[in-house]
Amino acid sequence: MSDVAAPSAETVARVIRGTATPEELAAAIVVVGEAYARETADATAPEAAPRSRWELSARGLRRPLNRLAGWHSFTG
Repeated sequence: MSDVAAPSAETVARVIRGTATPEELAAAIVVVGEAYARETADATAPEAAPRSRWELSARGLRRPLNRLAGWHSFTG
């Protein structure tokens, strides 16, 4: 059996090496928490702006003319 405890919802931080004072642990938790909050705020995608009525009703542009085709298909 391993002596490593499984992380749970209650586990906030665990000291692996050395002895940390409660003040050092609190400072580390604040710094890591702030970095995590900043990273998650930057990682979210901005919401898409709603399309205007013009964009919804405007038709797409027609295909460009094929200038190489010439008049060979003109029957009029």
